[in-house]
Amino acid sequence: MTLFAALKPPYFSIMTSGMFAFVLAATGCQSSAESTINTSAQSTNTPVTTDMSQQTLKQQALRIQRALANNDYARITKDIHPTRGVRFSMYAYVRPESDKVFSREQYAQYLQQSKIRFTWGERDGTGEPLIIPLPEYLDTWVKAKTFNDATLSVNEFQKSGNSINNLNKIYQNSDVVEFYYKGSDEYSGLDWRALRLVFDDYQGKRYLVAIITDQWTV
Repeated sequence: MTLFAALKPPYFSIMTSGMFAFVLAATGCQSSAESTINTSAQSTNTPVTTDMSQQTLKQQALRIQRALANNDYARITKDIHPTRGVRFSMYAYVRPESDKVFSREQYAQYLQQSKIRFTWGERDGTGEPLIIPLPEYLDTWVKAKTFNDATLSVNEFQKSGNSINNLNKIYQNSDVVEFYYKGSDEYSGLDWRALRLVFDDYQGKRYLVAIITDQWTV
């Protein structure tokens, strides 16, 4: 798990009347990635508001989607949040207690150790667990190629299924870029899919904190 440290610098107050005093602000302690995730709804980050900021965010999201679509999974490593890592949610409903979360180092490691399998969640309809390695999950479940010609939106959801979308509750002040594939005429659009990339600010830069997929569910 990753470590999340919040460090506040000291502040000094000097009075010109001859009295000198200083106050040292409390230093935050480090916590595990899991505890950070459970309190992610309390994030103080502010969603993007300007057109330029949205455009920059879209460009970053597109770069990540293209890398995943080209199976160049390692290319997004530096986009992963340095302290919080990245969460993978199989469906719209984010499960902080069970979703897989990898730090940058773990993500890179499990790309190389492709025989290590993880339980990502349960398949809708059957309830069978999805147990596969990270590269296979990215290839067969995230399926970023599906979104090469998708419609993009920022902080807006274009489609909802039967699975409850609690993203805004878990990531109240984060930014979300959604890639939406409307589905095919052959299946009357029931094969629609959505890829949601969630970003948070850290030291003046945006980093990826979640990759969430959504689709039609029973």
